[in-house]
Amino acid sequence: MNNSKILFGANEIKYLGATGVFTFTKSRGQNFLIDANIPRKIADLSGLSSSHIAFEVGAGLGALTAQLSAVAHHVVAIELDKRLVPILLDVFSETPNVSVIEGDILKLNIKETIERTLMKESYGREIHVCANLPYNITSPAIATLVEADIFKSLTIMVQKEVAERIVAVPGTSEYGAFSIFSQYHSEPEILFDISPDCFYPRPTVTSSVLKMAIRDKKLLSGDEEKFFFKVVKAGFSQRRKTLVNALHSTFSGTHSKAEILEAVSKLGLGEKVRGETLGIEAYISLCNYL
Repeated sequence: MNNSKILFGANEIKYLGATGVFTFTKSRGQNFLIDANIPRKIADLSGLSSSHIAFEVGAGLGALTAQLSAVAHHVVAIELDKRLVPILLDVFSETPNVSVIEGDILKLNIKETIERTLMKESYGREIHVCANLPYNITSPAIATLVEADIFKSLTIMVQKEVAERIVAVPGTSEYGAFSIFSQYHSEPEILFDISPDCFYPRPTVTSSVLKMAIRDKKLLSGDEEKFFFKVVKAGFSQRRKTLVNALHSTFSGTHSKAEILEAVSKLGLGEKVRGETLGIEAYISLCNYL
């Protein structure tokens, strides 16, 4: 198969719409790549090889799927839109290492879906996410994929502002609870930006391709991890409040304000410190003191 030709240009996408085969749904954040260089670059930078399984979310019209099929052992392509699934099945009807699955990533049992789809010779291989995530579900989709706990990495296209939040450092306006969630589970880096001109319909925002290498070992386990994220969520719940007051709003039933202040003081911080200035290690230490 000539993978360079598995790409619908703007005119072809317009034709699909004009003939009633497909109409765009803004609520699903549907913007399709029309620059052939982008999916090729994403597949290349993902680090996928013939020994890996690629898990794609939001396959769309198959531009990225085609590039993934050229480098990965097998591609499991998930698509929610029922109108696009027949197009994908037709495009990849002669590509045996592509499996198209109709489904909602937020509702799928990911592990079960992959195991049911792959042949036995594929079991035990590393599985990597590589996807142009639908922009209307970016954060919950990332959380779902990370918490599935079966992927080695996520190479994903997202809105630039989302990518900047994920890699943000303490003390910046972009830094938040989702930054900590992402960096707790992975080592994220922005690979490159993508102009709106590379899509049809043209979005109003710039996109970024982000790679999240999943950490081999968790920093915490079980109840410790649950408590950690509860503290982090509390720390960012009311950004205008000091960390002490924000924590007290959540933990007043179990910790007095004096106890919370003492825990913060043990970090060498003053009572006026705010939650957005603390990094992961500081939050872990705070949890231990609490």
